[in-house]
Amino acid sequence: MEKWLLELTAQGYLHLPAPLAQRYFPADLLVALPRSDEVWLVPLRGPAAGGLLLKQRNARGDRSVLIWEALPPHALPGTRHAVWDNDRGVLRVALQPEPE
Repeated sequence: MEKWLLELTAQGYLHLPAPLAQRYFPADLLVALPRSDEVWLVPLRGPAAGGLLLKQRNARGDRSVLIWEALPPHALPGTRHAVWDNDRGVLRVALQPEPE
């Protein structure tokens, strides 16, 4: 499983680095599914499917997506571990922030 570090902001935005977004979310669309101690990000193939839009943050192509609705109440901002789960075709994002 490929591992990544992502940033969750206090406003509920999740920042994804450009290589991750380009490789696994080429249509810039996803669905965020809460799972016990994770949020799963499922890529979508096209706008007809609806979903959440990944927005470009900078010239490098990093992306942001607003996922606060899929987070538990009082989720703290900070760095999160994420792994690409090839078997399920999802990015699994840990809900617990990384210790500083």
